[in-house]
Amino acid sequence: MIQPLWVFSDWGLLVLRVVLGLVLIVHGYPKLRGLKQTAGNFSQMGFKPGIFWATIVMLLEVVGGIFLILGFLTQVVSFFLVIEFIVILIKVKRKAPLVGGFELDLLILAAAAALLTLGAGRFGLDTVLGLILY
Repeated sequence: MIQPLWVFSDWGLLVLRVVLGLVLIVHGYPKLRGLKQTAGNFSQMGFKPGIFWATIVMLLEVVGGIFLILGFLTQVVSFFLVIEFIVILIKVKRKAPLVGGFELDLLILAAAAALLTLGAGRFGLDTVLGLILY
């Protein structure tokens, strides 16, 4: 580890939270706009009832993305994201190639796992409100 850079670790967590939050919102917003179609897709993939799982995933991605940007309930949101993306990788993308298949899902899983273990950092509402879950 390069010790002098340690002072910037909270900035790194902020960047990670904001970028992951934006990616999740961008991927969750179409599910919000087309919830009925998303529910049908979820049913076809075996997640029944489709409307229930589509709503859960949409809320996790849109509201969870906003929460990550704010650093609010970071570890809780990250926990559920880790579960979501493990399920995606095992059930949905298990036969997909890495490149052009599941690399983004794997990256989201890794980012969520990092935030699950590290928390929001100094620049998150979790810290400001004293909600750090250690």
